[in-house]
Amino acid sequence: MAASLFAVSDLHVAYEENRRIAEAIRPESDDDWLIVAGDVGEKFADVEAMLRLLRDRFRRVVWAPGNHELWTHPGDPVRLRGVERYDALVRMCRELGVDTPEDEYPIWPGPDGPVVVAPVFALYDYSFRVAGADTKEESLRLAYDAGVVCTDESLLHPDPYPNRESWCWARVAETEARLAAIDPALPTVLISHWPLVRQPTDVLWYPEFAQWCGTERTADWHTRFRAVTVVYGHLHIPRSTAYDGVPFEEVSLGYPREWKRRAEAPAPVRRILGGSR
Repeated sequence: MAASLFAVSDLHVAYEENRRIAEAIRPESDDDWLIVAGDVGEKFADVEAMLRLLRDRFRRVVWAPGNHELWTHPGDPVRLRGVERYDALVRMCRELGVDTPEDEYPIWPGPDGPVVVAPVFALYDYSFRVAGADTKEESLRLAYDAGVVCTDESLLHPDPYPNRESWCWARVAETEARLAAIDPALPTVLISHWPLVRQPTDVLWYPEFAQWCGTERTADWHTRFRAVTVVYGHLHIPRSTAYDGVPFEEVSLGYPREWKRRAEAPAPVRRILGGSR
């Protein structure tokens, strides 16, 4: 069987039902790769254990962080915050042999030619504001008034940056430079926990939540950097869309209360490239 590049996100293995689904993920062939686009879990040990299991099964695992991995959760004995926590996650992944946004981008040797598989960590900067809000402060006030506030506000610390948007802007600048350095003859698969464009957030039940979902500064990355597919999660709305002719794949599992409402049982991974699509 031809090798495949699969993807999943938002496993949230703190939920026992989700953990059982995640533990059942297996490749179809010995050469399959797996993209994990963030939110494996909130506790450091849970993230490590699940990535270890998946790395033992797949030829290659490529990880990009989500907001939940960056939380300093009150129940987690690992008390690191902000950049220090992210750096510790990267070190852990490297010990497991899992690719991260800080490593050389791997090249998928697909049947249609090589493709650079690029995990990115760009965070968000509140630029996906509530309609009618001109500033971050006004947009946040409207969200608080509506009772729609991301837990990041209390658990995702930007240390040593003064705020999350400053961390985001630093990540965007660093990531843009790395993506621009990719061989221009090679297409890419871009992987981000947060959507690179705002359009996917248009279907949110609570539009106020969009401001925690990305940054306008990545809006042209899928065209500038020759993406054949963009993989993301975070929204817990698994679906396939396209923007500027580029497929966008939201590959999240989500919370049990969400996937149990759907007519079909969750398919935990999606084929992105290779195999028989």
